[in-house]
Amino acid sequence: MHVANERAIGGNREASGILNRRYRWVTTGTVALVFFSAFEALAVTTVMPVVSVDLDGEALYALAFAGTLATGIIGMVAAGTWADRRGPVAPLYVAVAAFVSGLLVAGVSSSMEVFVAGRLLQGLGGGGVTVALYVVVARVFPADLHPKVFAAFAAAWVVPSLIGPFIAGVVAEALSWHWVFLGVVALVTIALAMVVPSLRSIERTRNDAAPFPVQRLVLAVLAAGGALGLGLFGRLPGIGWPLAVVFGAGALVAACRLMPRGVMRSERGLPSVLAVRGLTAAAFLGAEVYVPYLLTREYEFTPSIAGLALTLAALSWSGASMVQGRLGDRVSSEAFLRIGAAFILVSTATVGLTAALHLSPVVVIVGWALAGAGMGLVYPRTSVMVLEYSTTSDQGFNSSAMSIADSLGGALSLAITGIVFAAAGSGVWAFAAVFALAVVLAVGASATAPRVTASGADRGQLTRDVH
Repeated sequence: MHVANERAIGGNREASGILNRRYRWVTTGTVALVFFSAFEALAVTTVMPVVSVDLDGEALYALAFAGTLATGIIGMVAAGTWADRRGPVAPLYVAVAAFVSGLLVAGVSSSMEVFVAGRLLQGLGGGGVTVALYVVVARVFPADLHPKVFAAFAAAWVVPSLIGPFIAGVVAEALSWHWVFLGVVALVTIALAMVVPSLRSIERTRNDAAPFPVQRLVLAVLAAGGALGLGLFGRLPGIGWPLAVVFGAGALVAACRLMPRGVMRSERGLPSVLAVRGLTAAAFLGAEVYVPYLLTREYEFTPSIAGLALTLAALSWSGASMVQGRLGDRVSSEAFLRIGAAFILVSTATVGLTAALHLSPVVVIVGWALAGAGMGLVYPRTSVMVLEYSTTSDQGFNSSAMSIADSLGGALSLAITGIVFAAAGSGVWAFAAVFALAVVLAVGASATAPRVTASGADRGQLTRDVH
């Protein structure tokens, strides 16, 4: 895996910086954790249509994804605050334990309700892992190596994207989808074992001036509960719709208190960076879970073959991320965000048109690869910009805010697409409606991208102007 990552980020170890003697263990450990987390994400998305049929859980299909993202918000806030006060080591250990526990519950479940419960626990841990890893990067690597580190994280998706969907499909077809989740438990455990040596070199910090987590945790629970309530009540007749609106609005209000001011208004600088991150996540994640579903239901693909769309998208994501890493400062982050958002817009429109007109499934597979390329440009550069706008005292806050934008955007999008999909009758036009919503979100990301660069006068205030 050293060789693959080394080639992905530029070849020469001393030239690349992140694989020299000083950073070798840190890079290897963190990339390994991303590697196996990537395998899990691709594998679960691939087998979810099979899980839905086996557990008679089509009504909870979208919630199985939205719930994971929603509880991830709680994990992100807890890990971010904990990391600011005590460093990222302990939060990472606890988050991995929760993630593995969720996998075990999902893997042994015999009903969709228990399965969703396992996914909620898995999301709690997964959110904490994401934030803890960002803080590890900020504490260990100098700023000029951050683009290369995030490019290496993207490169860690290459092998899982090649084999993850296919292996998950084969395991589900030959054995059972249960073993997809149980098998990932072993992989994540191995990854944690690889991370441990690298974490010993991180200085244990103590910052009692960092905000006490109770208020932020309450807000995180409200945001997660709002997203879950939107997905649940939106399916009920009568009073269900008003309740869904109330819960959705509550999630947004709570999230506003967990992020820097101005995100919902897309104010210039850090707020717009987070807004672009949330909108692209909402567009991509809200549509991605329906891509294999479309291929298995409308085109009668097997799970292993339907996973090919996810494979190509993950490969294009990694490839685009490596390109932006190589180009470095020669191309501005704003330009990459503009291009990436445009890619996602074109991709979702293409896939939606294909679903509506029942065009060749090749168009779906190739078209979705363009969305992956867009994410490969947006995600590393938004990660870099968030760290640029952060100080040592608020790295955890801003990193958790970025991850909250990811998860809340995806959770709300999935909750709404689940409602739309059910209301449209679960046929061809239901898929078209889901992708149409993703197009609207991608338009929002494209409109916000030009505002990510702060003026010189505003730049110093951005990281201090938080709730």
